[in-house]
Amino acid sequence: MLALQIFLLVLGFALLVKGADWFVDGSAGIAAKCKIPALVIGLTVVAFGTSAPELCVSVASAIQHSTDISIGNVVGSNICNIFLILGVAALFHSLPVQKTSLTLDLPVLLLSSTLLIGLGIWGKALEWWDGLIFIAVFSVYMVILVRGALKEQKKAKELEKSVPQGELPEEPSPKKQGKIALWFDRMEQKTWFLIVLALVGMGMVVGGGTLLVDAAKYIAGRLGISERIIGLTVVAIGTSLPELVTSVVAAIKGETDIAVGNVIGSNIFNILLVAGASSLFYPLSFTTAGAASNLIDACVALGAAVILYALSLLKGHKLGKIAGAVLLACFLGYYVYLFIV
Repeated sequence: MLALQIFLLVLGFALLVKGADWFVDGSAGIAAKCKIPALVIGLTVVAFGTSAPELCVSVASAIQHSTDISIGNVVGSNICNIFLILGVAALFHSLPVQKTSLTLDLPVLLLSSTLLIGLGIWGKALEWWDGLIFIAVFSVYMVILVRGALKEQKKAKELEKSVPQGELPEEPSPKKQGKIALWFDRMEQKTWFLIVLALVGMGMVVGGGTLLVDAAKYIAGRLGISERIIGLTVVAIGTSLPELVTSVVAAIKGETDIAVGNVIGSNIFNILLVAGASSLFYPLSFTTAGAASNLIDACVALGAAVILYALSLLKGHKLGKIAGAVLLACFLGYYVYLFIV
């Protein structure tokens, strides 16, 4: 039975990752056909898609009253995103930190992390009204983000018009694709296929999240491991797999311009949207006493954001190999603490 649950856990992860991919493709295609700017699609639909695994797992956990998995998934994913993902990626290639991340995204992440701790301590749980506060802050952040991005896009278009056509860089030649990839590209031009793709993708995410939570709860009970540890480790790393693979591959290829911003944005989504939406379904208990409390984990997540901000302010605003080693050392230290205490 344990082997079956482990298989279902892995299957749940696979459905989450691929389902999120299909959901993003379908939703972005539909939005493009509705003439929504590509930049807005990237900041909303795609960003939501990368956080879909965390959202579905945490909401499913809240519905099943497994609040330690729900909070552990959010906090653990944020810790993994900064310490593990950026740490590994920085070892392969220096990661530049954009000005927007320093002036908007990182301050919002610090605010969100502090808000999570403050509201958790205040009520000993994240109630539905706390969820509304998170979602309200998230909405304001998205409005600021989209408006700023549209302004930058407008400036870029004006600059492009001022440059003579002969001086514009040539478009790269399309890559060769296999038959299946070509068929998929052709089908993505059809609206009905995009709708089906988005619906199937969302179904896979929801189904995968439910499978993962059920299997994680069973494994935790069978092995005598707390749901908090399962949420902070297995579930958190599993739901962060899309960001991990994307960031490492991008770093290896040298395509690092928005790697840090994407991770920071994902962390903001996790707190404000994932934790906010989850608390609307069931109060998320927030323990503040003892070595195995949510407060310690939330403080580590806040500390990760502070360390990232401090490293980003160093000369050149880049995360190099030394910064990557520091982040990975912090990740290993935290995980040693989890299993020793």
